[in-house]
Amino acid sequence: MKRAERAPKAAPLLATTLEQHPDIRPGQSIALLQELHILTREGKMNQDSRRKLKQVYHLVQFIEPLLKQVLQDHPGISLVDHGAGKSYLGFILYDLFFKGLQDGSHIYGIETRDELVQKSQQLATQFDFPGMSFLNLSVAASTESSLLPPQIDVVTALHACNTATDDAIDFALKKHARFIVLVPCCQAEVASVLTKNKGRVLKDSSVAGNALVELWRHPLHTREFGSQITNVLRCLQLEAHGYQVSVTELVGWEHSMKNELIIATYKDLPRQRPSQRLQELLQTLGLEEMGQRFFSEQLSASESGAAA
Repeated sequence: MKRAERAPKAAPLLATTLEQHPDIRPGQSIALLQELHILTREGKMNQDSRRKLKQVYHLVQFIEPLLKQVLQDHPGISLVDHGAGKSYLGFILYDLFFKGLQDGSHIYGIETRDELVQKSQQLATQFDFPGMSFLNLSVAASTESSLLPPQIDVVTALHACNTATDDAIDFALKKHARFIVLVPCCQAEVASVLTKNKGRVLKDSSVAGNALVELWRHPLHTREFGSQITNVLRCLQLEAHGYQVSVTELVGWEHSMKNELIIATYKDLPRQRPSQRLQELLQTLGLEEMGQRFFSEQLSASESGAAA
């Protein structure tokens, strides 16, 4: 009887919540947003949760057209979300887009923290989302895992820290992903290599007289320049594998400082020019040792000759 008495309150709560938060998308499960702690049990949302939801919704708006393109080619979308965390993106994407599909479409969340993986699995069961799986793996380990399909349609990485974004790119390239959607975060590796090799680069006669060295002469600039050049190298790497790359802001800078959105679409484009640029940039900045991370596709003899 008590449960029957409480049940009618759900509809007024839903109406009140949608009225208070008009930015919540139509069809979005209020109960899911509550379980994700974006909404409280009373239907309230604090400023931090509002920023978080806005970021995810913006990303969903970029991803949805890509999913529709995949469906034009074949049923059954495969999407892998690297560094899934609490899987805000995966759950909201599933609720808004995948839930209505009956074609075997699947979202895989990759996360190293086992407690988050367990929680996400429980949540998927609770909301009857059979097309969601969560794996306790590093991004690098997932590349070799038999628990994932040999080919993936869409790869996402939202705020995957430092080299995890590069591992996600490596995963996407090896899985022949059609679309790659990245919001990079906390990029320190390139800056550390720039710092380590700064003395040698500044003594190099071909570089020392170039005013561009001022970009990473001071430690603070090295950090910021390292972050910027990391994403430039990532874009060149994707282009060197035949992808068309676009770079834009995810949301306004007032919502997040980690705001760069990279979207890559496989078009089988010419590789010579970006491959050459990638190698030139690594050599100019003294980053040759990072060639294994920022690698280009192996060119044929004729292509190599053309690039030269």
